Parts: sequence; structure tokens; C-alpha cells
Amino acid sequence: MTDTRTTPLTRRQRKMIAGSAIGTLMEYYDYYLYGLAAATVFPAVFFASESPVVAQLASFATFAVGFFLRPVGGIVWGIVGDRVGRKTVLMVTVVGMGLATAGIGLIPPEASIGIAAPILLLLCRMFQGFFVGGEMGGAATIVVEHAPPHRRGLFGAFLISGAGIANVASAGLMASLGAGATSWFMTWGWRLPFLFGAVLAIIAILLRRQLEESDDFTQTQAIQLQTGRKLNPLKEVFRHPKNAILGILIGLPQSIAGYVVLTYALSYIVVTLKVPAQVGFIGTLIVGVFQIFVAPTWGAISDRFGRRRVYIFGCIAFAALVYPTFVLYSTGNMWLIWLGMVIGFVIPGVAMQATLGTMLAEMFDPEARTTGVNIGYQLSNTLGGGLAPFICAAIVAAAGGAFWPVVIYSAVICLVGAIATATATIRPGSAGTGRLRELSLQTAS
Repeated sequence: MTDTRTTPLTRRQRKMIAGSAIGTLMEYYDYYLYGLAAATVFPAVFFASESPVVAQLASFATFAVGFFLRPVGGIVWGIVGDRVGRKTVLMVTVVGMGLATAGIGLIPPEASIGIAAPILLLLCRMFQGFFVGGEMGGAATIVVEHAPPHRRGLFGAFLISGAGIANVASAGLMASLGAGATSWFMTWGWRLPFLFGAVLAIIAILLRRQLEESDDFTQTQAIQLQTGRKLNPLKEVFRHPKNAILGILIGLPQSIAGYVVLTYALSYIVVTLKVPAQVGFIGTLIVGVFQIFVAPTWGAISDRFGRRRVYIFGCIAFAALVYPTFVLYSTGNMWLIWLGMVIGFVIPGVAMQATLGTMLAEMFDPEARTTGVNIGYQLSNTLGGGLAPFICAAIVAAAGGAFWPVVIYSAVICLVGAIATATATIRPGSAGTGRLRELSLQTAS
């Protein structure tokens, strides 16, 4: 028999992975870029009238608000994906993300238009969150449904390689543009990476025009016509509420990982330790390079040893590594800061990210899969990642600058995620029978 785990990718599979990963690249590019700017640029550009601490909190608050629209977008675009098609969602979301990100780069500073500046920033961030809400569910679903059963982990992990490229692009652009005169960067330089979001959207449209719907989707559509039953995807997700709730809890640790040891940490080393922002930008770029290659490795490991084991390992490793990561940061040494970023994120964070999308897709049936993935992924990112930088900034300020509250906060989230992963119903290697197929058999009999 042929070992499908070593068979080269077909042209169709490569097109599907590239078309899906470009959207994940955009999703993470938008959010990494916003996180970097929220930590280093936005307090001075859009909240300059406030004290440094208040400006930082206000900046991270706008970062968090974008996450509140993600579940809304996840439900809306999830239902569209399950009823109309995964490809339709993937085409619409990249356009929306590109326009919202480019719009941020066009907002005048607070010094020019007053309070209208932070309001416009908030609106763009909300639209960004709404369209991002539909991205991962559509991408993870179409990738998993196209993948051979024993390579779903690998295929799904390529989406996180796209996230690594986004890390390199966002941090690389900010680092290179920030290397010049500070006044130029704070006035115009930081805007160019945001405007580049429109270019990425055009590239994504060209790649995604070639995507094809999966057999799972076309079969469920045919069964709906045959049975005359058009199921409500949202209702089907919560018909068995256990996985819907556990999906949210499972995603919490991976959602905070990057935003604690990269986004918040950048603010910690720049504002608290007075380390140049360039050090953080370059460190994030280094992490992205590792992420590109490490993610598929974790995905392949999950195909061999199971998604559940890999994800729980990531939870435990992240809880254990947050403290040494911040010890390395507190030295203020450039090389040790970069080492901390790699240790704190590449080992545990990428392990969780690389397996989460595939694991969530394997928890739901085809007729509600996009909606189920979106609800788990987006709500966990809202409750976890969206609030993480703000919570970390607040609890560290309350502790007089000590970082031990961040360690406790991270450990508690990881414990919740590990327990939820251990108790969820996951069907690796199986697309699931689906309620529609059950109805079809009943009709035939």
C-alpha cells in the first residue's frame, strides 16, 4: 500500500494550501502589525494627550475591541460558509481585511483631527475584526476537507506557516522602517506596512479564485436537495453543546501565547525596561522565521501521535516557560530577549497553533464545520488573546512592575485548555458522518 504521509502534494493540493494560507497570512499580518503598532506607535500618535500608562492601556483597549467583533463575524461568515460555500467566505474576508488594514494607515494623527482620530482607529479595528472572524473557520475547513485523512495535521499546519510569514513581514517592515529617523517613522513610516495590506488582498484574490469546494461540502449540498432539509449550522453546532463549549476553552492557551510573550512583552521591554523597539521588532521577525518551518513539523507530529497529545504538551510547556521567558526579558540584553521570544513562543505556542485548526475541524460535522470552527477559534481569541495584552499591562502595573502575575495568569489559562482538550470528542482521520447523511439514510429506507 502507498504511504499517503510521504506522497508528494498534488498540484490541486498545493493550490488549495496556498489559497487558504494567504488568508491566514493576512489575518496574522493584520493582527501582528496592529499589536506591534499598539505597543510602540499608537500611544503617541492617537492618544498623545494622555499619560504614558493611560495611553498604553487605551491603545491596547482598541486592540481588544477588534476581537469583540470576531465572534460576530465568525457566526455570520460561518453560516455563509456552511450554506453557500467555503470559497465564497474566503473571497469576501480577504477583501474586507485588506480594506480595513489599509484604512488604518490613512488615519490622520490626533494632533491633526483630535478625538476623531482614535474613533476612526476604533472603527477600522472593528471592521478588521468582523472580517477576520470568518477567515480561520473557512480556511481550516477547506484545508482539512481536501487533505488525505492521515495528513490533515500537516495540511492544517501550513496555515500557521502563513502566520509565520506574516510575522516576518509585519516585524520586518516595522524594523526596517523604524531604523531611520524617529520622527519620519512616527509620522509616515509606520503607515506603509498598513497600506501594504491592500496589496496582500489583491494577491489573495488572485490565488483564491482557483480554489475548489471540497467533496464534503458538495455532498452535503446534494443531500440537502435530496432530503429537502436545510439544517441551520448554528443550531447544529449547539445540538451537542459539549464540543461547542470545549472548543472555546481549548483555544484559550494558544490565543494568549503570542499576545503575552510577543505583543505584551514588546510593550514590557520598551516601556518598562526602556529597550529600543527595534530589538522587539527583530525578535518577532526571528520568531516568524522559525514559525514557518516549525509549524508543519508539529502538524506532522500530530498526524503520528495525535492532535490531543501535541496540544496538551503545548499547554504544559507554555505554562512552564513563561517565567524563564520573562526572566530573560528582564535582563534587557538583546540576545537574551530574542532567546526568550523563541523559547516562549516557538516551542509551545506554535505547537498549539499548528494543531488547533485541524483539531477543531475534526470536532464538527460537515454541515456545521465552518461555523463550529469559527465559534471555538474566535471566541477563544476574544476572551483570551484580545484581552491578554490589556490584562497583562494592568496586572503588572498593579504589581508595581513585577511580572509574576503574568506567569500565574498564563498557567491558569493553560490548565483550563489542557483539561478541555483531554475531555473533547475528536475524530482524527474522519470527516464525520453528519446529521444530513443520517437523514439521507432515513429517507432512503
